[in-house]
Amino acid sequence: MPPRRTAAFAFLALLGFAGNSLLCRAALRDGGIDAASFTALRLAAGVAALAALLVWRRWRAGSGRAPGDGRAVEPAGRGDWASAAALFAYAALFSLAYTRLSAGTGALLLFGAVQATMLVQGWREGDRLAGVRALGAGVAAAGLLALLAPGLQAPPPVAAAMMLGAGVAWGLYTLRGRRAGDALARSAGNFARSLPLAAALLLSSRAGAHADATGIACALVSGALASGVGYALWYAALPALRASTAATLQLCVPVLAALGGVALLGEPLSPRLVGCAAVVLAGIALVLRRPRPLGPMHS
Repeated sequence: MPPRRTAAFAFLALLGFAGNSLLCRAALRDGGIDAASFTALRLAAGVAALAALLVWRRWRAGSGRAPGDGRAVEPAGRGDWASAAALFAYAALFSLAYTRLSAGTGALLLFGAVQATMLVQGWREGDRLAGVRALGAGVAAAGLLALLAPGLQAPPPVAAAMMLGAGVAWGLYTLRGRRAGDALARSAGNFARSLPLAAALLLSSRAGAHADATGIACALVSGALASGVGYALWYAALPALRASTAATLQLCVPVLAALGGVALLGEPLSPRLVGCAAVVLAGIALVLRRPRPLGPMHS
């Protein structure tokens, strides 16, 4: 994939991740929907959106070939159960944890666990941050901590453990997505395989199930756009990204979510938010910075 397309897909996916935080917060904060129903509706909407995209792609292909890339269209059943389990674990634990955690505490736990999981795997694969890239990762993490830490409270242990588990699950799902292949078909297969798990969760908690129109709408938009389309774009970009780069890029999601809260939820725009956002983005830029080639030697 060309670098510009990779960058565009990754940026749109990161916007989707931030959108998930905003939609989940809006749906759960006032009790508009329970966590299990939100998770099930989110994953079901993701399946529907991805299935529609696969049908559209086959219609565009006409002869059974994907438009523009010369590859045969893969069936919707691609994907695997391990990735589906990681996807479900992330989605379920994310929703359950956010019923008892503040947005800042949850984001710090989630993306701290995501980065740790992916950096450990990257280290095992020989992708080890050093020099300017290591400095950039540290700067981005420090900026995120500075953004979130002043408002942190001691989190409930069970909810904190759930959010850490969600971060590990998302990190594993992301790592599995770095394999080459048809990102759209693999995402559709993973989402479809997650539905029986979501149904089991919903049945086990049916006594507390409830939903109003706002909660349902947030879950459907989160599933169809921010999750279904967003995760397919992320899977398409991942094969071109190092594990350490993908991990660090996701540190911008809490910043995007905070800025989205200002724009969409009426939250105040503080100087601390602006300053910390600049620090996080500067750190990410250092991680993405490519070393300049050495010029010719002059005597």
